[in-house]
Amino acid sequence: MLSREQELELIDTLRGVHPDQFDLDEELWTRQSLTALIQRQFELPMDAGAVGAYLRAWGLGPREPRERACGLCVGAVERWVRSEYPAITRAAQEHLAEVYWIGRVRLRGTMPAADVISAVSSRGRVRFMITTPNVDPPLPRDFVLRLSGAEERTVHLIVDGSWARNEWPRRLPRRIVLHPLPSCGRALAA
Repeated sequence: MLSREQELELIDTLRGVHPDQFDLDEELWTRQSLTALIQRQFELPMDAGAVGAYLRAWGLGPREPRERACGLCVGAVERWVRSEYPAITRAAQEHLAEVYWIGRVRLRGTMPAADVISAVSSRGRVRFMITTPNVDPPLPRDFVLRLSGAEERTVHLIVDGSWARNEWPRRLPRRIVLHPLPSCGRALAA
């Protein structure tokens, strides 16, 4: 178990860096790469289940689409799931692609503040990065490209209301398809 001081140190260590900078074989942080880093940095035996508990405490993990919507948008999101989402999953299957749900949460109690940008696959795999937020940070292009991986897989990314469409990366490769989750424009920071 990490102490609170170790947890804050870990968050600072992760801020703005990726696993490959620590010679870990991942494009973005996952439960497995975070487990390896904790064991290396703190010399603590830590299993993936315990690390998963930290990720859930940070607000990461699978969530229902309605949980990604502000209270004003729940009905629109439910209609979107029934009408639009099936076509996205069919297109992903045709391209042998992965579907990710992307969002952002603010970690409380960190100085400076920290945002966790996460992508949860339809299979429940969490991939994330930690950033220091500025006033209205755009969806990081580097994050989106890393979801496609070194092998440049096709990915369909469902982006929640954490970013307005004008904050999305421009001119992405065709293998990266962005889909907006209905939103009234309110940020979903936790």
